[in-house]
Amino acid sequence: QVQLVESGGGLVQAGGSLRLSCAASGRTYRNYDMGWFRRAPGKEREFVAAIRWNGGSVYYAETVKGRFTISRDNAKNTVWLQMNSLKAEDTAVYYCAAGSVVGMTRPLEYAYWGQGTQVTVSS
Repeated sequence: QVQLVESGGGLVQAGGSLRLSCAASGRTYRNYDMGWFRRAPGKEREFVAAIRWNGGSVYYAETVKGRFTISRDNAKNTVWLQMNSLKAEDTAVYYCAAGSVVGMTRPLEYAYWGQGTQVTVSS
């Protein structure tokens, strides 16, 4: 079993930065791929970024490529999403997720989810 808790969300002006953290617990955490997803009001949950269990590969949605960076430190049981140059369109609830997945961008493949953290970007 894996438990995930996101933190670091808040209100930020357009062009600003936030760093989201996902604290993980569980004996098998280090064996799981990790992803970040987001859901804006009235919209479907969408892929943001993902990282393989060993950190060997990273994936980004085209909309955030070059602005967001995903990283993990398994020794600290933590995954981060560094968000720079934030836009109003980035406003959403952000979720971290864990699982052994094939398609890193597919939310249905992730078995474990955090409760989410709100990110609001003002214009």
